[in-house]
Amino acid sequence: QVQLVESGGGLVQAGGSLRLSCAASGSIFSINAMGWYRQAPGKQRELVASITSGASTNYADSVQGRFTISRDDASKMVYLQMNSLKPEDTSVYYCYTNARLRSRGAEYAYWGQGTQVTVSS
Repeated sequence: QVQLVESGGGLVQAGGSLRLSCAASGSIFSINAMGWYRQAPGKQRELVASITSGASTNYADSVQGRFTISRDDASKMVYLQMNSLKPEDTSVYYCYTNARLRSRGAEYAYWGQGTQVTVSS
């Protein structure tokens, strides 16, 4: 199985920055897309950013120009640099990856447990 562990969340003032990290581990054969979702209480889950194995990126309109997603395939890490944070960015952020296990040929989606980001006003 693939395990994903997020880190880097915390409390920050509006206008500040945070960098989220996500480490993938397990018997991974290959990793395709990686990215971040967020879900705040009472709100629908939102795809924040994604990045393919070819480094193509996509961002939600709400974070375009403020957030940057990147990956390090050697260490199986994905990052989310968040700048100019706003109170509405407050949420639990979840890392995901589409990956193949060495024991299975099909590609599956895997999710982390989340890291809390709180932006004060």
